[in-house]
Amino acid sequence: MNMTFTEKTRIGTIYKNEMSREIIVRRIPALHTAAPHIASLFKSLSLEQYYRFNQEELSQPDWIAETLSELADVPYDRSNGTPEPEWIPSADYEAAGVPSASAFVQAPAQAEQWGVYEIELRGPSHGNPFTEVSLHAEFCSGDKTVRMGGFYDGDGIYRIRFMPDIQGDWTFRTFSNARSLDGIEGVFRSVEPSPGNRGPLRVKDTYHFAYADGTSYIPVGTTCYAWIHQGDELEEQTLETLKASPFNKMRMCVFPKSYLFNENEPVYYPFEGSLAGGWDYNRLSPAFFRHLENRIADLGKLGIEADLILFHPYDRWGYSEMPPAADDRYLRYITARLSAYRNVWWSLANEYDLMWSKDEDDWERFANIVTENDPAGHLISNHNCLSFFDYSKPWVTHCSIQRIDVYKTSEATNEWREQWKKPIVIDECAYEGDIDQGWGNISGEEMTRRFWEGAVRGGYVGHGETYLNEEDILWWSKGGKLRGTSPQRIAFLRRITEESPGGVLNPLPSDWDVPCAGIKDEYYLYYFGFNQPRFRNFNRKPGIRYQAEVIDTWSMTTEKLPGTYEGSFRVQLPGKPYMAVRLTKVDTKYE
Repeated sequence: MNMTFTEKTRIGTIYKNEMSREIIVRRIPALHTAAPHIASLFKSLSLEQYYRFNQEELSQPDWIAETLSELADVPYDRSNGTPEPEWIPSADYEAAGVPSASAFVQAPAQAEQWGVYEIELRGPSHGNPFTEVSLHAEFCSGDKTVRMGGFYDGDGIYRIRFMPDIQGDWTFRTFSNARSLDGIEGVFRSVEPSPGNRGPLRVKDTYHFAYADGTSYIPVGTTCYAWIHQGDELEEQTLETLKASPFNKMRMCVFPKSYLFNENEPVYYPFEGSLAGGWDYNRLSPAFFRHLENRIADLGKLGIEADLILFHPYDRWGYSEMPPAADDRYLRYITARLSAYRNVWWSLANEYDLMWSKDEDDWERFANIVTENDPAGHLISNHNCLSFFDYSKPWVTHCSIQRIDVYKTSEATNEWREQWKKPIVIDECAYEGDIDQGWGNISGEEMTRRFWEGAVRGGYVGHGETYLNEEDILWWSKGGKLRGTSPQRIAFLRRITEESPGGVLNPLPSDWDVPCAGIKDEYYLYYFGFNQPRFRNFNRKPGIRYQAEVIDTWSMTTEKLPGTYEGSFRVQLPGKPYMAVRLTKVDTKYE
């Protein structure tokens, strides 16, 4: 439908329209001269947002009106042009003489509960199997039936991966328009999980997480957006660093990223083709996805969850602006390949609201595709930049938050818990580092403080690091080595949290100046942040005795005070910031 431009129109929409591109480039010359990541940011803004952020530089009070005047006679179509025709796999993809179920099959006799059970099929490779062959299997155990999509892995090889969630005997049968792949049957047994295999994660008690076996999980996340696109040497170094770190969740992009301190080409590309010649979105690259899944498996061996970012705006290859059919094909492919891995989370996007070519309907469609093709039911969310996503949507399992206030970050955790009634994961509270961007130059002390503020308010804060170095290898972009001072303090907080009742922290009604978590009359954890009192008076219910401990969250020490405390009492403090006080009811033991 033809429409007219308004102050709400995104610059990317104007730029994409051939007739209006010349006008908007003349009005915003930086669209052609800026680095790709800056041009991407410009495209995500509406005309009024761009003017608000740049009005001093523009020095034109009527800039929006003048721009719309020039665009007034230029109609535009909001759609992405002529839609790609839907590929409907043909029943005669293989000749009638090809026997049904004749493909060579490899399928193991057993798999552990919550492990990856994989059926390998050697079948046809003519035409384009990515679009011309449909394949799925039904897995049955007792009254339970699970449908799992298959995928083409190149060279005539097809795979179907499945995560058995119960122990016992299972049967399967394949369904395909390719005769040789259709009607293959088999049986296997799901056995006891191996040590360390606790299953995929689930939401527990509204605000927290646990593995499928019931074991509590405290997400202690970090961000390495493009670490899997750096080559084996640096990627192996990243894994070695993680092995010695407190982190058990990694935010990471599927697609390569083009941004500050990350301008190298990746080793693998997700589609056949080239940057110069264009990409064939109908042919995915099995080598790219094999490398991705191998790194996810490497993280799994370290007990680390892979929080996979499916789309992002920092892109010079065109993957953020693919046509809808390509988006959907990619999502079906990656869920078929990866949903059997127990340590996967789905993040629809990093900074969804900067992706100018996607709208609310797109995100709903993407969520439906992912959830419908992921019978394991992995955690799923969407991550914001300028404005929060609607986390009340039923398919959203947890809130993946980037703070939208420069200074107030994890202090708002209580409000977000009440607003959305879901776990609060603050994946970006800013990064410890020293680059010139305000989001990437907070101190280790401030990073640690934000972690504690979020924790005692019942949320989970994520880490990132952006320290300059001669190699231009910043952890947040490429991985490598950690150089900051916060990780060991984060490990200390993780231990304090694990020692709390049930291994979690829930906020309690607090004094006006000190947040507190715990269980009423049983356990209290107060955090003083950047305040530095010499003492604190407490008023607790008479008749209950407490053991008091003074915790230095920066020095990572815990001092157990002599004697016990009851009713109204005073605890002496050292008069320095980043202190906490823990009160534990005497004779109370927590598992």
